[in-house]
Amino acid sequence: MFTPRKLTSLVLGAALVMALGGSKAMADEYPSKPISLVLPLGAGGSHDLNSRVFTSIIPSYLGQAMVVKLMPGASGQKGTAHVANAKPDGYTLLFSHNFFDELQQYTTKLPYQPSDFETVVRLNYATPSVVVLASSPWMTLQDLLDDMRTNPGKITFGHSGNWGAIMVPGALLLSEAGVKATLVPHKGGGPAMKALLAGDVDFSMAFPSVIGGQGDKLRVLASLGSERIFDDVPTLKELGYTPGVGLMNRIVLAPKGMPAADMKKLRDAFVALQKDKTYNRMMKKLGENTELMMGPEYEKVRMQQSEQYEKLVKAITGN
Repeated sequence: MFTPRKLTSLVLGAALVMALGGSKAMADEYPSKPISLVLPLGAGGSHDLNSRVFTSIIPSYLGQAMVVKLMPGASGQKGTAHVANAKPDGYTLLFSHNFFDELQQYTTKLPYQPSDFETVVRLNYATPSVVVLASSPWMTLQDLLDDMRTNPGKITFGHSGNWGAIMVPGALLLSEAGVKATLVPHKGGGPAMKALLAGDVDFSMAFPSVIGGQGDKLRVLASLGSERIFDDVPTLKELGYTPGVGLMNRIVLAPKGMPAADMKKLRDAFVALQKDKTYNRMMKKLGENTELMMGPEYEKVRMQQSEQYEKLVKAITGN
């Protein structure tokens, strides 16, 4: 027989069980804590600048912060390995690019494989341009190449890391032009740009978001690709050179095995970004596009590019 006191205790007990069950369900709801976005590159490069934009807005659609963590080193391998070894729970992501992800496997033995990751989204793409200091004596790309031809190895080319998004197209251009320069690696596009501004290297390549932030300190000699990025700057195609493989895809990767429902929430947040007025305004100010590609679609591109890069590495190294 239930007394009022016993009945009250049962009701309170049931309420407590339901509350605890509800709290656990809420705690299990993804994401229930901040997400780490690891960049395997240094500060000040185009990945850093792009990440600061979208991570400042995506919490509105995720309900949790996305925290940028710079982890440069070993041509991107340090940060990439960190994410490869993380739990596939969606709380540790990698913001990388196609050269690190798809090409590097053919140049060195890696402590991970591209198959250890799954693409969340391709955020956007960018094409680099050849840049020198505005005070330099080279007014055109031909001026720079002629000087390299006259003085083999004397001119220094600062890039963002071996087999990275600046080194590869730069090496291809030098090879096609039949000239030699001394390649100087740095831990990302930001450090490479600092070296150029300091006069430690003679030329480099940079993406629109980085170039735009330097004001009148730089002179842009040529842009890779087939279409002009800057109205008064010719493309390699216009100058008679192969556009090359300069297209850099900025990709968000997750350790393989992330729950499908959580992956969908993450991708949906990136889709929502595309309609956000603040996001679009900030990206336009950076000089970057917002050409989002969903993970499953980019996975097909990823496989195709991997095959192309294998052939490219063999062509450059002769192996």
